[in-house]
Amino acid sequence: MWAEIVCGLVIYRAFWRFFYDDGILQDETTDSNAIVAVAARLEKLYGGKVYVGLRIPDADTGSRQDIDMVLVTKWEAVVISVQNLSGLVWIDTDGSWVSTYGNGHRRERHRDPVAQVKGQVAILESYLEQRGAVLPEGYLSCRVVCPSPNFRAIHSDYFPSEVFTPEQWMQLKPARKSMLIGWIKGAFCSGKKEMLESVYQKINFMLATAPTWDRLELQGSKCILGEFLEFKGKQEDIQSLRIIKRSKVGRLSIQRTSMFGLAQSKTQVLYSPRDYRNEGASASEWKEVTVRSRTEVLFQPRYSTKVRKIKLSSITSMSLSA
Repeated sequence: MWAEIVCGLVIYRAFWRFFYDDGILQDETTDSNAIVAVAARLEKLYGGKVYVGLRIPDADTGSRQDIDMVLVTKWEAVVISVQNLSGLVWIDTDGSWVSTYGNGHRRERHRDPVAQVKGQVAILESYLEQRGAVLPEGYLSCRVVCPSPNFRAIHSDYFPSEVFTPEQWMQLKPARKSMLIGWIKGAFCSGKKEMLESVYQKINFMLATAPTWDRLELQGSKCILGEFLEFKGKQEDIQSLRIIKRSKVGRLSIQRTSMFGLAQSKTQVLYSPRDYRNEGASASEWKEVTVRSRTEVLFQPRYSTKVRKIKLSSITSMSLSA
């Protein structure tokens, strides 16, 4: 009897891995999920628009500066770094942060997040001005959000005012229509007058068309930021998917069809042409192609040297940067 049970479990596991396993490690989605969750809460609390996963060109270094997100309102724009740290966290004498993990027996050192996000503000300001934006004095500011409930600050009063600990993050209140009000005076806005509508719209357009990381939405409400590389699978499926290039396509939506209610044998890929006017594709503009569910996406998560193979059957949508 035990042999039958073990054999059944082995067969089930093999079946699951064949049809559903997406090969994604938990820690590759955790940070991206935290960023997306923070962005969603900020939009709910303060309105405006949050741009996630920006890769802003740095004219001084010739490289791109990663920015977790930017909250844009008519009052100001806030560059936000999300530090999804757990365990005991404290600031060392050199300004770096130290966090513990593994029951506190192991330590990890992090570059000063506040200094980093202030540098991101300067790079973003230069980028926007190079594209023709005229920013009111003090319009750009920065914050560091630590959203994990497992974050335990040692001497929390030593952390700069730009840092929101989990307790402070959860205490943020919805904004009134006329002014953004946070948990402390000036948290996200200091009552500045509204920008001219034309300037506000211009900045939104600039950030909407700025380089970003690609974004994968997976089953189970998981998300990964990174870079889409290519499709892998049968030759005829790859041939059908050749039209999907980032220069032509901005977003994909994945739908599955089942065979006999068991295996997801075919996957329907809906894709929308890239709209550089940032107006979005209408329902009539969506096109579709059907391929085998075992077709894979090669995707490299940001800050990772590993390229992951992810089955189309595990993906719900994918957004591609231009």
